[in-house]
Amino acid sequence: MTASTNTVIGMVMFPNFTHLDLTGPFEVFGRIPQARVFAVAAAQEVVASDTGLNVVPDLSFEDAPPFDVICVPGGPGVNQMLEDEEFLAFLSEQGRQARFVTSVCSGALLLGAAGLLRGYRAATHWLSMDLLPCFGAVPVAERVVVDRNRITGGGVTAGIDFGLTVAAMLAGEDTAKRIQLMLEYNPAPPFSAGSPETADPHIVQQVRAQGAKYLDARREAVERIAGRRPH
Repeated sequence: MTASTNTVIGMVMFPNFTHLDLTGPFEVFGRIPQARVFAVAAAQEVVASDTGLNVVPDLSFEDAPPFDVICVPGGPGVNQMLEDEEFLAFLSEQGRQARFVTSVCSGALLLGAAGLLRGYRAATHWLSMDLLPCFGAVPVAERVVVDRNRITGGGVTAGIDFGLTVAAMLAGEDTAKRIQLMLEYNPAPPFSAGSPETADPHIVQQVRAQGAKYLDARREAVERIAGRRPH
């Protein structure tokens, strides 16, 4: 399969997003032959990531065309976007017609809030995995989960695995393999602390404590949304 010149990929940004959730897949998508990739946000103004990287979107929501692939990153800013009606309406509208509806990390919660994950298997960051059922999604603790046209990546670094999976679906495995080799994506982490199953218990506890404040706020927002929706 070869991506056509009409394959248009939209990478959605919002304040306080985690940039690697977006830039990891963007690095892969930007190398798919004849595909066009755009960063899109509510307004065509600088958007700051949670670690201070400033990114200028190519398009505003108003100017965005229908995307063949819509991709939503995660990050602390997810909390505010969970109840942002303009943002969710944009995702919902794009998701209804996109060939692939996708996310990385806690971006899956935004797909859920937009009503796009009900009845689908999905992955997200391990700290937010238990919130997926609030949106009718089935949580799966894997790096990348494909369920029909929903493709979701797990935690931050899963974005590259996710990107290569989507690239293979759009342009074939050989293209995805060439991209992987060009990026020399051959991970060999110096520690085995990349998963709560392999990290030392005290490290897991520290990370949970570090994120407790915004995770509590996230849970409250998700529960408010779930409480307003018919089951």
